Amino acid sequence: MTTLVLAVALFLLANLAVALIAAARGPTAADGMLVALLIGTTGTGILVLLAPVMHLPALVDVALVLALLAAIGGIAFAKRAWQRTEGEHD
Repeated sequence: MTTLVLAVALFLLANLAVALIAAARGPTAADGMLVALLIGTTGTGILVLLAPVMHLPALVDVALVLALLAAIGGIAFAKRAWQRTEGEHD
């Protein structure tokens, strides 16, 4: 069981690395925001997977904080982008 969890965590980490390389090529601010959201969601998954394996239940709390920060960052970005597009139509 532990080996399977570690394998899944490594797969998620590799997936994150490939996605970061692909998103770094994007020139827009939205690409950067997608990277931040990807780090938040994938990092949350990795931490939740590793918490029972490492016998550190506090990692679940860290994962929840990371998920909340990613969500707040996404909302702030969307609000700022929405305000910018409204200002362009004036």
